[in-house]
Amino acid sequence: MRIVGGEWRGRPLAGLGKGDPSAHLRPTTDRVRESLFNILEHGSFNDPIAGARVLDVFAGTGALGLEALSRGGGHATFIDNGRTAGRLISDNIARTGAGSRATLLRRDATRPGPLSDDPFDLVFLDPPYGTPLGQTALMALSDAGWLAPTALIVWEDAAPKTAPPGLEAVDQRRFGQTYVTFLRLAPGA
Repeated sequence: MRIVGGEWRGRPLAGLGKGDPSAHLRPTTDRVRESLFNILEHGSFNDPIAGARVLDVFAGTGALGLEALSRGGGHATFIDNGRTAGRLISDNIARTGAGSRATLLRRDATRPGPLSDDPFDLVFLDPPYGTPLGQTALMALSDAGWLAPTALIVWEDAAPKTAPPGLEAVDQRRFGQTYVTFLRLAPGA
């Protein structure tokens, strides 16, 4: 596993190979990350990465948030309450030298609590596949004010996702067995 583009392109990351099922870790492959970031940077989203406050939820290894930092994101916050994930994220923050631009919050993403800083512009949501945790976390983050009014949410799962109340799907892509749904806050939400 490595950073696939930007300032840290080619930098190796601590990884799990094919994942750690007992810890519910399933890293986003380099190929999927490269395709996803090509869509973000060159698609119809007007490059939501440059200078963005990035939130990586169910962060696992932190690869999505670190990839965003490598490509010009301003600051990334990683949420994961797993021990293995916390160790991997910390290691990968150190490997990239992102320390001053990265924050690790070891907490349950479905109960994030109040936000003490500015809301996030770009949110990566990669919950354990086939669970309701993604929707629960997304609604909790929205209710607690973690999402900027123009936030773009990138939700990765094994099946296409339907937008929860207050959000609207703006695009959806399939990469092999992975579906990525792009969401924004619905007008008037």
